[in-house]
Amino acid sequence: MPPVFRFAPSPNGFLHLGHAYSALLNSDLARASGGRLLLRIEDIDTVRCRPEFEAAIYQDLAWLGIAWEAPVRRQSRHFADYRAAIDKLSARFGHAHNHTVELTRQNTNFVFAL
Repeated sequence: MPPVFRFAPSPNGFLHLGHAYSALLNSDLARASGGRLLLRIEDIDTVRCRPEFEAAIYQDLAWLGIAWEAPVRRQSRHFADYRAAIDKLSARFGHAHNHTVELTRQNTNFVFAL
């Protein structure tokens, strides 16, 4: 099975040099090892993420000569999966886990119903 590499930027601003380095490194490692490169858009921070930043990510990666497998995974399309995982953990671990989830909810900008 070929190794899988990924680049997962958040579209809450333009890419910077560190992003470019990470994307190029993962792309080069995937190519050198016969692996796969996945692009995952971390768009669950609905307060700060913007479509224009996501478009800029695609443009910048293309300018760097980086290609990735389709489709691009968008984290916001998987809220139901996360809800199911939280429900499963809550059923198994009870109140302590529910307290952790509540603290997480209070300390993030993520706008989705847990």
